[in-house]
Amino acid sequence: MILDRPNISHIHPDAKIGKNVTIRPFTYIDENVVIGDDCEIGPNATILSGARIGKGCKIFPGAVISAIPQDLKFQGEDTVVEIGDHTSIREFVTINRGTKFSNKTIVGSNCLIMAYCHVAHDCVVGNHCIMANCVTLAGHVIIEDYCTLEGLVAVQQFVHIGAHAFVTGGSLVRKNIPPYVKAGREPLSYLGVNHIGLKRRGFDKDTANHIEDIYRYLFVKGYNTTNALGIIEEEITDSKYRAQIINFIRTSNKGIMRGVNGLDL
Repeated sequence: MILDRPNISHIHPDAKIGKNVTIRPFTYIDENVVIGDDCEIGPNATILSGARIGKGCKIFPGAVISAIPQDLKFQGEDTVVEIGDHTSIREFVTINRGTKFSNKTIVGSNCLIMAYCHVAHDCVVGNHCIMANCVTLAGHVIIEDYCTLEGLVAVQQFVHIGAHAFVTGGSLVRKNIPPYVKAGREPLSYLGVNHIGLKRRGFDKDTANHIEDIYRYLFVKGYNTTNALGIIEEEITDSKYRAQIINFIRTSNKGIMRGVNGLDL
């Protein structure tokens, strides 16, 4: 552990700090905290009881990790925040620990959580996710791997966002967003398949076009969801992507975002 001016930081003696962890001045680290090897904790960061931080993470000034939930039902239960490896938590991010609903809030590995974001109780954020400045997640939100949320996106409680989705800045997310798509406008609507993101992650053109064919029936051609799913199963070649998308929609208790009829997508 490398302490920069240790006399002006508070580190509880029961906190478990890994090897080669740098801790800057004015940092507060509570009891019942675990910090993995090779982390960097910036000045004025606050890491409270229940934090479980992986290896190689960077916590920037003013971040508050594992504060109690902003939930009136919380009764002091023993819960945690789990952060994976090599994730960056930028300035003034707040990540609240879980409630008895799931006992934990999770942020995965290799994520970038930019300044002033908020991750509420019982959220699950996957790996390789990017949340730009001032993104706000209400409680119980699920964000799958490789999602990108641009600045000022606000996500309602219990919303589920599928893998590789992209949400444009300033969007209000009240409905579930299936995987591989772009979403935006008000009310939140389908804007096409996330072709750029898929290309960056090694998806070939034929796969991206196959995914787009599925979403044309769901969001562009004007069918209701039930009819669209039936046509997809009859007319679109079976694949793991087709199965993933159909399963996401059929298990989407909160409903999915709207389509945009008449657009050449």
